[in-house]
Amino acid sequence: QLQLVESGGGSVQPGGSLRLSCTASGFTFGYYAIGWFRQLPGKEREGVSCISNSGDRTVYGDSVKGRFTISRDNAKNTVYLQMNTLKPEDTAAYYCAATIGRSYYCASYEYEDWGQGTQVTVSS
Repeated sequence: QLQLVESGGGSVQPGGSLRLSCTASGFTFGYYAIGWFRQLPGKEREGVSCISNSGDRTVYGDSVKGRFTISRDNAKNTVYLQMNTLKPEDTAAYYCAATIGRSYYCASYEYEDWGQGTQVTVSS
């Protein structure tokens, strides 16, 4: 059974950094694009960053460009999201998701399988 588990969330001061991890099991990881999304209560789920199955293509949301970096290690079935220069508006629950094949728009509707999420709080 496909499973995605996020880790690495927490509380950090503005300007700080966190690295999120998404570890997968139960499927052939190298066939899947992986995305990171975030959501506030009552808000739409927002695409943060997505990476192709081979890692050669990445997409970033406008609000995180230049601050966040997505990467993957297919040997470890893990995708990382390095988040630098964090801002209070980055506060949200962060989810990773998987889709077989390609993700063209880094949009939530392209993804079928989701993790449970990890909370990121940026506050002084």
